[in-house]
Formats: sequence, C-alpha cells, structure tokens
Amino acid sequence: MSSLVLDGGLSTHLEALGCDLDDELWSAKLLVENPGVIRRAHLDYFAAGADVATTASYQASIPGFARRGLSPAEARDLIRSSVTLALQARDEAGHGLVAASVGPYGAYLANGAEYTGDYDLDEDGLVRWHRERFEVLAESGADLLACETIPSVVEARALATLLRESPGTRAWVSFSCRDAEHVSDGTPFTECAAVFSGLPQVTAVGVNCTAPRFVPGLIARGATVVYPNSGETWDAGNRRWLGLADPVEYGQAAAGWHALGAEYIGGCCRTTPDHIRQVRAHLDESGDGHAVPAREMRGA
Repeated sequence: MSSLVLDGGLSTHLEALGCDLDDELWSAKLLVENPGVIRRAHLDYFAAGADVATTASYQASIPGFARRGLSPAEARDLIRSSVTLALQARDEAGHGLVAASVGPYGAYLANGAEYTGDYDLDEDGLVRWHRERFEVLAESGADLLACETIPSVVEARALATLLRESPGTRAWVSFSCRDAEHVSDGTPFTECAAVFSGLPQVTAVGVNCTAPRFVPGLIARGATVVYPNSGETWDAGNRRWLGLADPVEYGQAAAGWHALGAEYIGGCCRTTPDHIRQVRAHLDESGDGHAVPAREMRGA
C-alpha cells in the first residue's frame, strides 16, 4: 500500500525559526508581517521528506483580518498568498503537493473551541462563515484542500455542503478527536466520516491534532489520513514532557499506523521537520515509502 508523507506542525517550526505567534491570528499573522519565513518553513519540511505542504491559512479568515483593520479585498489577497508561498516552496523543492488549510470556525474564535465544538453558530451559520474563504482557497491553485481539526458533526455537514457546491475541488477532511472512537463534540467518528461518503472528490477522511495513542483505534474505524500532535503532556513532578516528542519514536509509530491502514501520514502541533524526517525514513525502511501518485490527489 502506497503512502503520502504530510508535513508537520507549521506553527511549531515557525516558532523554532524565531517567530512570536502569541496572537489571535497565530501563524496567519506572518502572512502580513513576514511571509518569507513561511516559505522557508515549507522548504524545510520538503527537505525533511514531506510530499505535501499545508498552507498557513488555518487561522486566516476574512473576519479575522478585518479585526486588524484590513479590507475584505486585502484579506482575500493574504489568504491567496498562503497558497502562493507554498507553491513557490514546492517549485524550489522540485516535488510535492500543496494542500490549502481550511481551519475550523473554532480557530477564528481563538478560544480552543476547535477541541470542543462549542460554537455559537448552527449549520447554516457555519456554511455562511466558511463560504467566502472556502471559495478563495478552492480557486487558489492549490492541489487540494485540507479541511482540518474539525470538532463536530455540525461543522462536518457545513463543509460537506460547500464541497457539494464545488464538485471539482479535491479535499481531505480530518477531525480533532477526544478518544479512539469520538470526535471532540462526542459524535462517533464513523458517523462524522459518513457525512463525506457520497463525495468522490474527498480523497481521505481521518484525524489530526489528536493524541497519538488514539490513532490505531481511529484507523480501525476508517481513518486513512492521520497527522496527530506529539501527544505530549507535562509531567510537573519530573518537569518534562511525556509523549512522542522523540522523533525516532514518532517515526516508529507512523510505520505502525501505515501497517494498520493509514495512507497519508504526518504531524500536527509540536511535531517538527525532524519528526517528518523520521516518518519518511521509517516508511522507506519498511518499503512503504512510495508516495501516492500526485494525480490521485489532484484528480487528474
């Protein structure tokens, strides 16, 4: 079974490069302040063995930029620029795909709601909130959309509505999950995945920004794209992080996820180019490191 290696935590690497992301816009603020460092971060992930660059549009939204005094036209241009930067890095690297990140409404709220699904909008409201950015990214030149960190079945249905309106737009969809069976709002993962079962342009459904220990159970329930966080928790008594912080251990776990059926594998928060380098190495070592052909992701 072939595999596609995704990148790791973009914000984590940007912080390692010296960026201060203590901001409601998170990494998206660099689209305004320092776009060059975003391009460098994408290049570092390609150099580490990633097949896919996921854009810095996760927390970019037209309302979010409006709170900074930018016009809707300026906001749309900045969102497009997130794709341009990744495309430039891809061209310089000489390989790879670009996935335009469609972050959840909770990212705009900047209150952690992408891990609870506790929203003040219903399904119709979420369709309206997502639509303009979704359309900008769908027409941006990215190879596909990464609809990611989705915490609820309601937001899943909203995104499915927009995907039905854009049948030529390829996408993967990934949920934030509270355990090995449920997404963050408590809905069974299988129920959320079924929302996209009738949409042929959805190349994979899975999980991200979820503890690695839950990934095997979620793969057993149909997840084929998996890019968890490092799974770290703070051990106050010993003053250390516990989890898959060690890149070699993460790479070993990734090989196990692939053996269980995951096809697209990468990392999310607190994973780095070193983690992705180990994912690539362990998949190659096991003979599973042959990338999914680009045409399968682009729909060519």
